[in-house]
Amino acid sequence: MLLKLDAADPRPLHEQVAGAIRRAVAEGECAPGERLPPARELARALGVNSNTVLRALRVLRDEGVLEFRRGRGITVARGADRRAELLDAARRLVADAAHAGFNREELIEMIRGLE
Repeated sequence: MLLKLDAADPRPLHEQVAGAIRRAVAEGECAPGERLPPARELARALGVNSNTVLRALRVLRDEGVLEFRRGRGITVARGADRRAELLDAARRLVADAAHAGFNREELIEMIRGLE
């Protein structure tokens, strides 16, 4: 898994790390059931603190993208590839709506209107 962070990205580092892992899962670099490298190894490769990586991993666990298993490490959850792809698309949609001047509530109403 090849992850890179953008120094010009204004988002907090843990969000950048989570986004990079999310993209790797969505693009098939990490398949469901596959183990991720240890947090220390990821932190070293990215040049960030291990706590930053651990925070990103917890965010992805809470989103259902990763599973933490005692004795088995951190693995990509089943269906995570599709879920990660949808989460990424939803984040882009929220950002595009904000850029266009719409708040979340207005965006939610637009989506409800599609039903």
